[in-house]
Amino acid sequence: MNKFLTLFFFIFSSCDTGKLTVIADLPSSLKEASAIEKVINSDLLWTIEDSGNKNNIYGLDLKGNIVKDIDISNSSNIDWEDLTSDNKGNLYIGDFGNNSRNRDDFTIYKVSNLDADKTTAERINFMLPKKMNSEDFEAFFLFNNYFYIFSKENKSSVLLKVPNTIGKHTAELITDFKLKGKRVKITSADISDDGKTIVLLNHDKLWKITNFKSDNFFKGAIEELKFDHNSQKEGVCFKDNTTVFITDEKNKSEGGNLYGFKLN
Repeated sequence: MNKFLTLFFFIFSSCDTGKLTVIADLPSSLKEASAIEKVINSDLLWTIEDSGNKNNIYGLDLKGNIVKDIDISNSSNIDWEDLTSDNKGNLYIGDFGNNSRNRDDFTIYKVSNLDADKTTAERINFMLPKKMNSEDFEAFFLFNNYFYIFSKENKSSVLLKVPNTIGKHTAELITDFKLKGKRVKITSADISDDGKTIVLLNHDKLWKITNFKSDNFFKGAIEELKFDHNSQKEGVCFKDNTTVFITDEKNKSEGGNLYGFKLN
C-alpha cells in the first residue's frame, strides 16, 4: 500500500508540473528569487532577489540549500532582475528593472570574487539611446563580450546592446520585435555555452532561438516550447546545450522550485 501511494504521489506531482522536472525546493527565505545562473569553476547555482531585498547573491546546491551568501557591499538593489556570467568565472547582476518606467540610468554589477562572504563589484552603467522611452528590462545574457538586454513588454519589445567594459555607456538599439501569441513578456534569458541556442523565458513557456547569424537573433528559427505549467517564472540558465534550469517565485502553496527542462 505504501509503495502504491508513493507511486501515485510521484505521478500526480509530475503531472502537476507539466513538462518541468522538479529538482529541488528553493529556500523559504528566498521569497522572490528573480534569476538563476551557472558559473564556470563553481559547483553552485547562483540567484538573487529583486527590488526591496538585500544586495546579496546566493549560491545554491542542487538540493536547494544556500551554501554561499555574499554581500555586495558597494551596491544597492534598486531592482535586480537577471544574472549572466563569462568564461572567466565572473558573475554579472542586471540592475535594470523599471516597473515605474522612470529610470534613466541602469547598472550591471560585475562580481569577480565568489569565495568571500563580503565583496565589492565593478560597475557597468548605461543609459538609453536618445529619444527612446524608458523601458522595463528583466532579461539579459553575455555574447561576444556584449550584453544583450531584452525589455519586458506585452506588445512589442526592444533589444539593446551594451559593451562589457567598466564605465558609462549609451546602449545601442539593435531591434524592436514582437513574439507571436499571447503573454509574451520576457522575464529571463540565456545563451548556450556553444553560442548556438538562445532561450527567452515566460511564465508558461520559453522561446528557443537557433540558426541566427551574429546578433540578428530574430532572423533565426524561433520555436515556442510550452511547459504545460503556469507560475511566476523569473530565472533560466543552461545546464548544458540541451537542458535548462528554471526557477519560479513562491506564491502561497505553489512555486518556489528549481526545475529542469529539456529543449529537445
